[in-house]
Amino acid sequence: MSETYVKRLSTILLDAITDKDPRVQEQVCGALCTLGESQPAEVLSACEEHLRLHEKLAHPYRTMVLRAMETVVSNHIGELDKDMARAIILLASNEMTKVKELVSDWQQAASSVLVAVGRRFISSVMEELLSKFQPGLLPHPCTVHTLASLSISNVFGMVPFLTSILSTMLPMLGAAKHDSMKVVFCCALQRFSESTLEYLANLDQAPDPTVRKDAFASDIFGAYDILFHQWLQSREAKLRLAVVEALGPMSHLLPSEKLEEQLPKLLPGVLTLYKKHAETVHVSKSLGQILEAAVSLGSRTLDIQLDSLLAALHAQICVPVESSSPLVTSNRKEVLRCFTVLACCSPDRLLAFLLPKLDTSNERTRVGTLQVLRHVINAAATQMAVKKPFILSSMKLPLLDTNNKVKRAVVQVVSAMAHHGYLEQPGGKAMVEYVVQQCALPPEAEPQKPGADSEALAADSVRAISVSTLYLVSTTVDRMGEVLWPYLLEFLVPVRFTGALSPLCRSLVHLAQKRQEAGAHAPLIQYNGNVHLPSPYAITTRLLAVSSNPYVGDGRGAASLRLLSVLHQDIHPALGQRWATAIPLLLEHLDEYSEETLSQKEWEEKLLMFLRDSLAVVSDNTWVCQLTLEMCKQLPNYNGTPLEKNFLYKCVGTTLGAASSKEAVRKHLQELLETARYQEEREREGLACCFGICATSHLDDTLAQLEDFVKSDVLRKSAGIFNIFKDRSESEADKVRSALILCYGHVAARAPCELLLARVEADVFRNMSQCFSTKDPALRLSLVQSVCMATQAVCSSAHGGSFHLSRKAELVAQMVEFIKAEPPDSLRTPIRRKAMLACTYLVTLEPALEEQVQADLIHSCLHSVMAMLPEPEEGDSHQESLYLDTMQALKDLLTSLLQRNMTPQGLQVMVEHLSPWIKSPRGHERVRALGLSACLLQFFLEHLQISALVPFHNLGLLVGLFSPRCADLWPATRREAVSCVHSLLYLQLGYEGFSRDYRDDVAEQLLSLKDGLAHPDPTILFHTCHSIAQIIAKRLPPDQLISLLLTLFEGLGDPDKNCSRAATVMINCLLKERGNMLQEKVPEIVSVLRSKLQETREEHVLQAAQHSVFVLATHHCAAVVSSLLGSPLPFDSHTCTLWRALALEPGLAAQVLGLLLEKISRDVPFKESRAFLLSSTPDRVATLLPLAATCALHEVASAPASGPAVLELCPQLFVALLLRVSCTMGVHPPRHLQAKERRNASSGLASRSLEPCSSAVDALQAVLVRGGNEDVVQHMELDGGWQLLKTSAGHEEGVTRLASAMAKFAGPRLPMVMKVLFATQSSVYEVQRVTSTAFLAELLSSNVVNDLMLLESLLDNLTARQKDTSARVRRLVLRGLANVASGSPEKVQTHGPQLLTAMISGLDDGDDPHSLVALEAMVGLARLLDLVDTWDLRTVLLHIAVRIRPFFDSERMEFRSASIRLFGHLNKACRGDCEDVFLEQVVGGLAPLLLHLQDPQAPVVAACRFALCMCGPNLECEELAAVFQKHLQEGHGLHFGEFLNTTCKHLMRHFPDLLGRLLSTSLFYFKSSWEDVRAAAPMLTGFLVLHVEAEQLPQVDLEQLLAALQLLLKDPAPEVRAKAAETLGRLVKFA
Repeated sequence: MSETYVKRLSTILLDAITDKDPRVQEQVCGALCTLGESQPAEVLSACEEHLRLHEKLAHPYRTMVLRAMETVVSNHIGELDKDMARAIILLASNEMTKVKELVSDWQQAASSVLVAVGRRFISSVMEELLSKFQPGLLPHPCTVHTLASLSISNVFGMVPFLTSILSTMLPMLGAAKHDSMKVVFCCALQRFSESTLEYLANLDQAPDPTVRKDAFASDIFGAYDILFHQWLQSREAKLRLAVVEALGPMSHLLPSEKLEEQLPKLLPGVLTLYKKHAETVHVSKSLGQILEAAVSLGSRTLDIQLDSLLAALHAQICVPVESSSPLVTSNRKEVLRCFTVLACCSPDRLLAFLLPKLDTSNERTRVGTLQVLRHVINAAATQMAVKKPFILSSMKLPLLDTNNKVKRAVVQVVSAMAHHGYLEQPGGKAMVEYVVQQCALPPEAEPQKPGADSEALAADSVRAISVSTLYLVSTTVDRMGEVLWPYLLEFLVPVRFTGALSPLCRSLVHLAQKRQEAGAHAPLIQYNGNVHLPSPYAITTRLLAVSSNPYVGDGRGAASLRLLSVLHQDIHPALGQRWATAIPLLLEHLDEYSEETLSQKEWEEKLLMFLRDSLAVVSDNTWVCQLTLEMCKQLPNYNGTPLEKNFLYKCVGTTLGAASSKEAVRKHLQELLETARYQEEREREGLACCFGICATSHLDDTLAQLEDFVKSDVLRKSAGIFNIFKDRSESEADKVRSALILCYGHVAARAPCELLLARVEADVFRNMSQCFSTKDPALRLSLVQSVCMATQAVCSSAHGGSFHLSRKAELVAQMVEFIKAEPPDSLRTPIRRKAMLACTYLVTLEPALEEQVQADLIHSCLHSVMAMLPEPEEGDSHQESLYLDTMQALKDLLTSLLQRNMTPQGLQVMVEHLSPWIKSPRGHERVRALGLSACLLQFFLEHLQISALVPFHNLGLLVGLFSPRCADLWPATRREAVSCVHSLLYLQLGYEGFSRDYRDDVAEQLLSLKDGLAHPDPTILFHTCHSIAQIIAKRLPPDQLISLLLTLFEGLGDPDKNCSRAATVMINCLLKERGNMLQEKVPEIVSVLRSKLQETREEHVLQAAQHSVFVLATHHCAAVVSSLLGSPLPFDSHTCTLWRALALEPGLAAQVLGLLLEKISRDVPFKESRAFLLSSTPDRVATLLPLAATCALHEVASAPASGPAVLELCPQLFVALLLRVSCTMGVHPPRHLQAKERRNASSGLASRSLEPCSSAVDALQAVLVRGGNEDVVQHMELDGGWQLLKTSAGHEEGVTRLASAMAKFAGPRLPMVMKVLFATQSSVYEVQRVTSTAFLAELLSSNVVNDLMLLESLLDNLTARQKDTSARVRRLVLRGLANVASGSPEKVQTHGPQLLTAMISGLDDGDDPHSLVALEAMVGLARLLDLVDTWDLRTVLLHIAVRIRPFFDSERMEFRSASIRLFGHLNKACRGDCEDVFLEQVVGGLAPLLLHLQDPQAPVVAACRFALCMCGPNLECEELAAVFQKHLQEGHGLHFGEFLNTTCKHLMRHFPDLLGRLLSTSLFYFKSSWEDVRAAAPMLTGFLVLHVEAEQLPQVDLEQLLAALQLLLKDPAPEVRAKAAETLGRLVKFA
């Protein structure tokens, strides 16, 4: 029985092997293999029979079957008996040789089966193969190929057959005519030779240890003769490669004398192939094997062939390579392997060939030679050891090559030499120097040429590999310590090695630390007369100088400091303790920052402090002088690096300051002046810093030396006493003057304060004037900068305030001239900033400036700075910094001038200067002017000193100037304007006698208004301006009011419309707040207003004049309302303004709203008419009067003042507008309005579209906002509720969201709203009944109805509506009743019978099987079940379960999801205690639930997860419930196969009796319309069968199951067919 059954299963699967989908084919193979795991013999028998009986089966399908057989055989080779093995061998042999043509996949699969069987039944396989390998007959190629494969897979079993195979094969070689057959023979000979060599190498494990190489020699030589002498000459490239691949291993089996005899022909023959083939890896590999064989027998022929061998191999190395090609890489490895063999046997000849090649200028030749040399140095170290001097001497020319590829190869050779002791030889240091030179290559010198290997070269650059080599050699090769130390020190100071400093320092630190560990406290550097080693002073100077730019060159700053730390004993014995703490702090500072964030100035100060501390610790004048001398000596080395040279100048100044010898100081200063490169700006600055630092300790000597130099002939055009200056042009002389002026400035800045005042006039400013003689920009900048430094130093001294500077007027005039000379529209140099800063300090000195001079100074500075173009972009940090510094300098200057006249008049003078810029049409100029004004006012306020109560007479004028700017187009201007007004109000308080620390609550409110000014919304902006005006009105003295108003009236014509509007707002506010004080001035004010209205038609000016319109309505409300309703729709802006004006008084607003409400409710909302005679449905057109009333109501309710009136009528307004919305969905505007819109559109005129529904929604929003329910509006807006409310599709949801928001935010209003809504139950419009029902239904989801004791009345009202003729109303009633579960869960039990009755009635609503009322009933029941009384539920439980079961497989996703989720809730309600009758329903639902986990709709899957989790406890199986909980948690991914497997395992373990029932349900889903469910059904079947016990199998109708699965194998979906095939494999359980 079982044999027949397994064969039947196998047959079914084999019939399905012809499926067109590759995935199904693979699954069929997998199923066959699964069957084979259980019954390998039966499956193999079925496969063999299938192939034997289906001769016409196409070869791709035969291939699949053979692959399955190979898998089964490979896994169960030990279980096969001889008969089966014989049958398989015969089948595979027949399949392999059935056709003469080569069909690679099919024949390869058959061959693989034979090889698999041959691992155990080698004799049988060989018997079959040899039967088709008969002497005199050319065998099938696959037979030979199989023999070759067998020889590799079963070496010990196959080699004993090889002698007979070779003897049979040898005659066949001559008979082979086709190249393809010859290739097969070559491959076989290669494999035979390789297996023989492996056999001979492992004779101790071989079954026959007596086998010898001689046994194969004659046959192999016979084959060799044919291959080499005949086939190698073929034109077919593939054959030649096959021959050469075979010759390699065959050469090891040739008799020694034959190999020696053949070598003179063999080697040239193989070498010839290099010229014939592009891919030469096989040639090189074979050549290497031949060379190894020749060397092993000590062939003399090799010497004769050596030159040609070397030439050919060298040519292969020198071929340009594609680095990404693995074949080329492999070829190079094989060629180098050949060189290794030759190096071991003929080192002299090899070097004699290689080394002359290094002298060639050809790049490829030289690079290839260097690569070979590197390889043999490593691979044949013993043979090369005696050749070291010879090899080193041959490297001279490669060291001079500038080609980057050559350089990289040379560095690699040097690395190999270092590891094998070459660099200790004479000439080794040249190699080290070469590597250091490559480390010093600048990054820009790296190769940029495009080419095949440019990317590789960039990734592995010369410099990078050199740096790596130097460090590795220093740290890993112990013998190199004596070579590199102290030799590497010689490279520290020379400039050409600057780029190598980082790797040098790292290597030196490592070497020094190793020597310290070995030699304790002995000095590290032993000079011993070595003049090339740098002195301690040279090392210190060099490392300190390069540390000033610490992050360049791979972080050479940190590397240099670490080397300094290690060498402290050699620098000076006293420095060890101090440097042990100081240098780590410097390194820590570098670690905290990066190149972008490090402050260069701060870093240099730290280094100079480090130097000063070191000099103090040494305290040796001789040592200091030597260090100074060395620093001066190294200065020219840094001509190409201005930053480092600048710093070195500072170091020289620091060491000179520490020197005690005045003669030495003056001598060095003189040398510095004579040798400086004045044309370089950074050098001039460095020289000046040097003199400044030196002056800190040697002021007199520094000034004397500078004066001597100034008096010399250096600055004249004619030749002077110094030859170095005799050819200077006037331009060069200016550079010298510039440097000298800078020197004086720095000297003054750093000189001791107690000595400076006596020298500044006579020695500093006088000599500066002498040096300044032209208008060279650099010279001007130097003078300005030096004057600034000198005056700042004077001001900061203790007696600076009383210091009388006689040159003050002259210096100020000079600075003003410089400022005027700067271009007013751009900022290129810091001259104007420095000049203003100098003037700032000069102003504070005596004597005071004349009034006209001061005015000219202010005017010049403002014109120079204010007119500049707007601030630079953020990307240009230098330009941005220069701009900010310049603005700060201007602020400092103006405050300094104001400080000299701290009176209202003095303040007025400053503001008058700024006034044109405050009113400028250019925004950036206004921003700057207001910023300066705010700064001046704040300064004035902070320094206000009042001795007597005097009036602030120009307060109104100033406030009128600044306050409209609170609405400027530029936010920055608005903020500054508020600051100005704030300061002015406090100034007034100060003049009224309040103390400076007094804080006024009203004035302080201004600061809180700044945030409102930042908002771009004009409404918020002008509201803030109104608030500002209110604050001004509260604090403005009466006598200043008219001047303020007049100034504001002038502001109405401001070109900035925002400021004009702000003036309007402020005027209205002031008139309202302080109008009672302006009785006498009213005519003047009205006159001004009238003139302004005549001048402009601006909307905001017109609105300001219409403020009193609402007065008319207080007397004739109805008439005004009727008149305004007659205005054309849509209302224009003037009409809207008038409507809003009617809301200014609450009583009036209530009357207006009442009238409008009556207009909306009295008339019909729309009329039906046909636009065209043939139109199928009539159009709904809004009636005019309700539409106009709705728009008017919106305008009135939009006015803030209408709040109390809206509050009073809120319920009526809310319900009326809500029902208005429902009635106007899809309603068109009146015909004449549509025509008007079309005319405007055709003429290109813009007009406001009037859509009835949108206007009702807008009015409803306005009513809610004005009624204090902003939260409702905002919540609806965020939730998208308003948009839903306007559309027919989303209206119900929109009403629901509105009701929810009302319950949440407007609960107290609900009783009155509900009362009005109850009255709409009998509305003639269905849509109004739907809207009211939806609103009331949603209220039940909130507990607020329970809190307000509205629950019973709501339930009764909704239950009564269940008989409504509209299905939409009935559905909404059920939704509302179910909402009780959310809003008042504690009341569900009380009303349980009523609720359940209504829901069950809904399940049976109508005849439609997909009634939406039934769907709502299922959703509602799911919500209620957990809360109703258990007894009430038990009576209806079974009825509900039976009623919803058909919906599980509904075509509509909502019904499937709702019914399955309700089924879960039914299970949950049972709480593990369900009756047997309901348990039957649970068991019956298991299979559908499991399968619908693969439902295409996510909500259905989620419902199934929930339902299964709920079913678990009722099944009374803890393991199954645990599986459901683990795998089906919400939000977790589900591996369906794993879950189904585990579930089926537990089902069959605990409920084996359910097998038949589950399988029959699963079979039903084999016909499901959903592909994924259809695929899941056979999976469920397969897993159930997999885990069932044998005694339960009778429950299964096997014939029905097999028939169904066979049918599934023809399913159109590949996934279904694949799962069916997989399940068939599992049915082996029935065997």
